[in-house]
Amino acid sequence: MLSIGIKLSLDDFALAVKRPLPLSVGLIVQYMLKPGLGVLIAKAFGMSPMFYEGFILTLCIAKAQLSSYVSFLSKRDVAVSILLTSFTTIASVLLTSLLTGLLIGSLVMMSKSILEVVFVPVALGLVLNTYAKLVVTILRPVMPFVAMICTSLCIGSPLALNLSQILSKDGLQLVHPVLAFHAVAFAIGCWILNIPAFRQREEVCRKISLCSGMQSSTMAGFWQSSS
Repeated sequence: MLSIGIKLSLDDFALAVKRPLPLSVGLIVQYMLKPGLGVLIAKAFGMSPMFYEGFILTLCIAKAQLSSYVSFLSKRDVAVSILLTSFTTIASVLLTSLLTGLLIGSLVMMSKSILEVVFVPVALGLVLNTYAKLVVTILRPVMPFVAMICTSLCIGSPLALNLSQILSKDGLQLVHPVLAFHAVAFAIGCWILNIPAFRQREEVCRKISLCSGMQSSTMAGFWQSSS
């Protein structure tokens, strides 16, 4: 989250006002399209109740920095990527709790630790980028690498702990709904800003596609364990 914050500046919020359409569509995709699509796919494939809650929770969580990394590596619209990642991450503090209550029937409440993981690092990064440019200049080159290592460890740990469950008969039944969700979500995300009324540059369309198709299981797991 700190790696997101140090890329933000107060000018970015002005840019958000000047380019409201991509950000608005991104928020709608993140918190309306993805959860709704997930529910439909889970029901269509008859997903086990054991996995349904985790599947839907993952789709109600912002994808954090993952799509920003991919946008950077693939030379997409990184400015929109950083803004959208930041706004959806901050919005998750409120919207994720509301969506889980609506779709799962079990309100996954925001806890103090979520504020510490989401708000504090992003706010600290914004403050540093505004008032301590020298510190940011030193941190910025290493932060993507540090964030990548931390994210990999956070993903690998729960996978290792739950490997037997994942490889069980029920666990393997997740493969088809997960693949179906990603295929449809990536396609819709790219298509939606190619509608004539909303048409944007190709880089922006692909960024929204990344937003709609990528999830952060790390954030979902942390949110669930800390609630």
